[in-house]
Amino acid sequence: MAVSTRSLEQVVDVETPEQVVLTFTIAGIGSRAAAALVDSLILLLLFTAAGLIMGSLVSQGIHHISSAESIILALWFLLTFAMIWGYYVLFEAMWDGQTPGKRVIGLRVVRDGGFSINFAASAVRNVTRALDAQPVGLYFVGLISAIISPSGKRLGDYAAGTIVVRERAVTERGAAPPPLPSGGSAIATTTYLTDDEFALLDRYEQRRTSLDRAHAYQFESDLAARFRPRAPSTVATDRAFLADLWTAERDARARGAAARSDTGAAREQYALVAQGGERWREFAARLAVLRREGLAKLPEEDVSDFVARYRELTTDLARLTTASRGRDSQSLWYLNRLVASGHAMLYRDRPIAPRSIWRFITRSIPREIRRSWRPIILAALLLYVPAIVAWVVVVRDPASAPSFIPAGMLDRAEEGITRAREGTGYIADDPLMRPLISSGVISNNIRVSFSAFAGGLSAGILTVIALVFNGIELGGVFGLYQSKGILPLIVKFVAPHSVFELSAICLAGGAGFLLAAAILLPGSLTRREALIANGERAIRLVAGATLLLLCAGTLEGLISPIPWWTLAQKLTISGLTAVILALYISLGRDDETIPGTTGGAAGAAAHGRSAP
Repeated sequence: MAVSTRSLEQVVDVETPEQVVLTFTIAGIGSRAAAALVDSLILLLLFTAAGLIMGSLVSQGIHHISSAESIILALWFLLTFAMIWGYYVLFEAMWDGQTPGKRVIGLRVVRDGGFSINFAASAVRNVTRALDAQPVGLYFVGLISAIISPSGKRLGDYAAGTIVVRERAVTERGAAPPPLPSGGSAIATTTYLTDDEFALLDRYEQRRTSLDRAHAYQFESDLAARFRPRAPSTVATDRAFLADLWTAERDARARGAAARSDTGAAREQYALVAQGGERWREFAARLAVLRREGLAKLPEEDVSDFVARYRELTTDLARLTTASRGRDSQSLWYLNRLVASGHAMLYRDRPIAPRSIWRFITRSIPREIRRSWRPIILAALLLYVPAIVAWVVVVRDPASAPSFIPAGMLDRAEEGITRAREGTGYIADDPLMRPLISSGVISNNIRVSFSAFAGGLSAGILTVIALVFNGIELGGVFGLYQSKGILPLIVKFVAPHSVFELSAICLAGGAGFLLAAAILLPGSLTRREALIANGERAIRLVAGATLLLLCAGTLEGLISPIPWWTLAQKLTISGLTAVILALYISLGRDDETIPGTTGGAAGAAAHGRSAP
């Protein structure tokens, strides 16, 4: 994939499986910001509409709600969280790389190589917004990355192997080469100047208004004297002659006419454009229909016909590219956009079916957890070892607790002495508030897991920091409760949901370390290749962590706060969740192919390409 700049635009060249080079224009920062603004306005409207509906269903204040209204509020919190994180993922996956904002502005996300984006790539590039959006949602990290990158990639695009391109809607305009001038003058279909001579005339026409009159007159006289013998004209004045000649030469070249200096294959340009123009416009019209309806709705014979026409255009593009000798022309650009659009249509992934979703949950995620046990174990060590150290430190020296435990947790521990004596539980338990607590816990924990995953793009530094600091806080809090003689109080609360929640944190950390391994240990692959392959693997771990956190949040909101359940009952729930998790991780062994062992991220990336 080569990146270059043409006509003040960044473009990227990719080679298709048909061995044809396609050129895509990279979307600029301004156009991407405009698309993001449109999407933000749409999200704002969705939030407002959902809020009004929720408000109409909840008649009382939050402290006087009914059981049904509590569930409605909980669903509202989860819905807003899903809209924030799912909007971009789902639209880009289902709308072939476009959100409503991108469609309005004329942008599209494609994978490296010009392929349509799939769900995994969409998830990777959008979940990593947790890092790109820093600090505090201002997107400075993503902005700086896109500015520095020669292909305009933010960090999420590197991980997903995607680029954002401008899509000039040739399929909608049905653009055609410039028409012949009225009268059909011979000069309209014939070029009389060499490429260098036309470049000289073109530069003069672009700059003549900035020259003083004397110099402009002298240039016109010299150029007219040089060109009149080869381009006969009845126009008397030098100015009118040069203007007509410039227009005719420009239009002839745009139509693909050969320059005076062209020989051999280069002289094919005009013939190719003349012979293929109508066929190209018919293909453009068909593409416009397929963009709305898709290939899936076509009969088999129509799909075969479309493929045949696409291959004809790839042949035309290859011949026209050779004939153009690396020089840009309107016809070459137009044909390139048609082939690129047809390429994206043919290589678009199939729509996601319910059966594939079920298989992903019950086969792909468990297999990836087993396969990625090393980075997951590393994440577990970075979480639990600091937790054990902090626990021991606080038990031995309770006065050290304020140095690394939040003030709110210190106050809760003081309240815990009274709660343990009265038997009121770790926190106040209002059955009506349980759904709200559950939804809040789910949203927050999933957000934290996304951050741990995205932190892998910092070569794992941010992932390590997140795990270590969470471990220190976790162990410090348990040590604080033990030092006060009320450890069973907090154990009763965390036992039902801790297996799922802590396992999810380790999965998210392992996902981050997969990204870090691709950066630090790419092996025989390039870092870009390793990052893309490991990104596909990592997003399975993130999906697994999300599922576990949905279960953990439900337990934490509905079961964990119940004060009258005994410690034995809570530990029984914990044991059951451990068994369920073990059974889940064992799924998918019947159709599993054990990959060979390869060192570093290279082996992981190579295996990741073949994993479902």
